[in-house]
Amino acid sequence: DYVVVKMIPDNRLPPRHLHSVRTGKTFAVIKWESPYDSPDQDMLYAVAVKDLVRKTDKIYKVKSRNSTVEYTIKKLEPGGKYHVIVQLGNMSKESSVKINTVPLSAPDALKIITENDHILLFWKSLALKESNFNESRGYEIHMFDSLMNITAYLGNTTENFFKVSNLKIGHNYSFTVQARCLYGGQMCGEPATLLYDELGTGEDSSAAKSGRPTDVAAVVVPVLFVLLVTLGIGFVVLYMRHRRLQNSFTAFANSHYSSRLGSAIFSSGDDLGDEDDEAPMITGFSDDVPMVIA
Repeated sequence: DYVVVKMIPDNRLPPRHLHSVRTGKTFAVIKWESPYDSPDQDMLYAVAVKDLVRKTDKIYKVKSRNSTVEYTIKKLEPGGKYHVIVQLGNMSKESSVKINTVPLSAPDALKIITENDHILLFWKSLALKESNFNESRGYEIHMFDSLMNITAYLGNTTENFFKVSNLKIGHNYSFTVQARCLYGGQMCGEPATLLYDELGTGEDSSAAKSGRPTDVAAVVVPVLFVLLVTLGIGFVVLYMRHRRLQNSFTAFANSHYSSRLGSAIFSSGDDLGDEDDEAPMITGFSDDVPMVIA
């Protein structure tokens, strides 16, 4: 024997397992389950969206008979913070979840150009890739000094460049550019960061730039001088060696046998260069000894 028991639905129960499925810059997809399994009629839900930054509320109505309900909240702001509450239309117990939308992207192609006494930051417009960004919102620039370990807010601009002056000697800086923060700095874009460490120690920014050609000349000129001196010494050594070889050959060629003196005369060791100075000079031969000259 068996008996079938059907429980009476309790419409005072809250929706179950409310969570965020996916978030974008201007939307969020949420999902929940009905208060009880297999509803036998359409159920009306109230979805309240509280903007934690702007301090505003919006309420949407969702009707569904499914056990699992998925809903997309639209017209949100990039980088926003929201508190979403879901409950049955009869104001039963509620379920809630907090959602943060995706902030605007960082500006592309952030670059630094060094001038005489300042630097210029350049970047591409966010409007080229972000349809939700208006140039009138502008950008804000921050600077981090690694030596002092401090971060400074430099200002904001609606242009795609920014001038930075009064950089200190020998400091390394990190610059960040992002879409300007709204409502007390709570809705900001992603920052683009660039490290600047080209300033040398012991000189200001203008001296660092104008002094570079002098520094290069101070290195190049001595090197060229040493090369020229080395080449000159090399040429002198080669020339002297050539002259000594030429003189040795001439002295050897002029050596001859004198029949008048009855002796063979050769140049001295000093004229021949590399020969032994202590070798005795050949003074003559006996008449009865034949001499062969090769």
